[in-house]
Amino acid sequence: MRMLLLAGTALMALASTAATAQVSNNTVKIGVLNDRSGIYADLAGEGSAIAARMAAEEFGNKVAGAPIEIVVADHQNKADIAASKAREWVDAENVDVIADVPNSAAALAVQGITRDKKRIFLMSGPGATALTGAQCSPYGFQWAYDNYAMAAGTGRALMEQGKKSWYFVTADYAFGQSLEEETTKMVKQLGGTVAGSVRHPLGTADFSSFLLQAQASQAQVIGLANAGADATNAVKQAAEFGITQGGQSLAGLLLFITDIHALGLQAAQGLMFTEGFYWDLDDQTREWSKKFEAKAGKKPTMVQAGVYSAVRHYLKAVEAAGGDDPDKVAAKMRELPVQDMFAKNGKVAANGRMFHDMYLVRVKKPNESRGAWDYYEIVKTIPAEQAYLDPAKSGCPLVK
Repeated sequence: MRMLLLAGTALMALASTAATAQVSNNTVKIGVLNDRSGIYADLAGEGSAIAARMAAEEFGNKVAGAPIEIVVADHQNKADIAASKAREWVDAENVDVIADVPNSAAALAVQGITRDKKRIFLMSGPGATALTGAQCSPYGFQWAYDNYAMAAGTGRALMEQGKKSWYFVTADYAFGQSLEEETTKMVKQLGGTVAGSVRHPLGTADFSSFLLQAQASQAQVIGLANAGADATNAVKQAAEFGITQGGQSLAGLLLFITDIHALGLQAAQGLMFTEGFYWDLDDQTREWSKKFEAKAGKKPTMVQAGVYSAVRHYLKAVEAAGGDDPDKVAAKMRELPVQDMFAKNGKVAANGRMFHDMYLVRVKKPNESRGAWDYYEIVKTIPAEQAYLDPAKSGCPLVK
């Protein structure tokens, strides 16, 4: 009997070794790289790390027989710091996949490194369309949204309301420039005009001069091509200048639920914008968001929910591929449907863009809200095929 037990134990050990043999360094290591202290910390930050851990917990913190480890770092919204950390993670710390990375300049820098070093890159934070366009990667996946979707949703909705002349207040770096460019294309395609734009540095506290120029343009719509604290500061100060009272519309081209929470419904009521996720969509989103809130103390943003979905899909692909070989995992990520509380029947295109439905939302008036975080009215669902650019037109060389 003792011999049989020993033989059984030996076979189990061999099976275990075989199961983990395809996982490099016997650990699947995920690095969440984002802004943990600056203007994007609220919409990403520790909340994105929590979301990644929630995905790992669903797998029992093990995949393909190997433990899952999650590490975090602050890129401080600087492309050079993001690139340095990504290189250190890959070369010295055996990180297999990098997730989140809000700030398009930082993401473009990380995209180059992960492409060269063959590491999976799960982008939930950055919006620049170049990430799945001219600068796409076999290992890069843009998950929660992109600037084309923001322009297609919000730009089209306002144009359909007859608001056809625009002026932009734009964050002066890759993300803001891309968002202005995509929205300009949409406005002109639909017969509108762009009176001009003014650009501000990332992390601007005083928008007075920028808003006065926008006000003087007399354009029907002032498009805010910025995000995070820049967007909320601009919205607050626009109210102080009486911009909407003067007849101009304010379009937040990228707003998050944490921005609305910070602004309050009194200031934010009536804003229309495009979202990729809302905690109160259905039973699945409510259940997951309740768990998230218990850990984070707030409801999740589109970026944070997107980190969960992307990491979960990556882990499913590792299981299906039988290991963490990046070429095999990337192929499985494109092959498998995305089915979770974030994306219903999502799919990954050849250029790395994850197609899922988006939502045009309107911020409720204070008297319409039932309580904390009850902020959105879903105006319409935008089908994935309408929300995102046809991969064949993206300029990504991976699309044949």
